[in-house]
Amino acid sequence: MIINQVEKKGELKLWNIVRFQILMYCYFNDVIIPESDLECLTLLALNGESELTSFCNAACNEEQKDRDSDLKFEKEIFKSPQCVRNSINRIESKNLIVKTGKGRKKIYVNPEMKLQTSGNIFVNVKLLRKEYESQES
Repeated sequence: MIINQVEKKGELKLWNIVRFQILMYCYFNDVIIPESDLECLTLLALNGESELTSFCNAACNEEQKDRDSDLKFEKEIFKSPQCVRNSINRIESKNLIVKTGKGRKKIYVNPEMKLQTSGNIFVNVKLLRKEYESQES
């Protein structure tokens, strides 16, 4: 059997390698996620478990924040904290985020995704598409 092999190697920044892991998980599990929700999920993965309001302020426009965020990573993804909440609800409905608690709710990326977000990260992916010969009697 002849196998056409493609080898890709590269180095990615932390944001991109976490994003890539999320994309792979979504692809292999048939989860369709818009670009803005992917950015939001990447930010949450990098911050780890976060208080909901603090995270919403970390992911929105500076002028729209209703309080300061105490998170390590911030990125302006949405216009307002409410837009971030809407994104979180969409992502949660796809079982990519876990929400816990009452009052000051905590959110975090679903551990089933098995994302690596710190230290040296090596993503080793091997994929095969096998062409089967038709068997004649």
